[in-house]
Amino acid sequence: MSEIRDDLRYTENHEWVSLKDGTVRVGITDYAQDSLGEIVYVELPEIEDEFSQGEEAASIESVKAAAPVYAVMSGRITKVNRKLEDSPELVNEAPYSAYIYEMEIRDPDEFEHLMDSEAYSDYLESID
Repeated sequence: MSEIRDDLRYTENHEWVSLKDGTVRVGITDYAQDSLGEIVYVELPEIEDEFSQGEEAASIESVKAAAPVYAVMSGRITKVNRKLEDSPELVNEAPYSAYIYEMEIRDPDEFEHLMDSEAYSDYLESID
């Protein structure tokens, strides 16, 4: 069974989200990294790039497939995890530590529409 942390929010696209002081940190869930298999490349967004919620912000390639990583909220990229450029496997090893980007958000209300751990767990059960 995939690890689901209670202190995060989740999307139907299997991104996890943490919010602190108007900034979100985003990565992919344990379920997502397990589904993708061995991750071999992470394409990061550029700092200062702006996205609306739902737009593709980054991408992850594995030996099995390529998958988009979406902007979980609307805002501006303030930081990216450069460690993933040389070590994309960190996403497999520790998906909740290996964030992909941080974003300064424009609309805090969007956070309230993300799934909590219980809703995400129910969602995973519904798609398996």
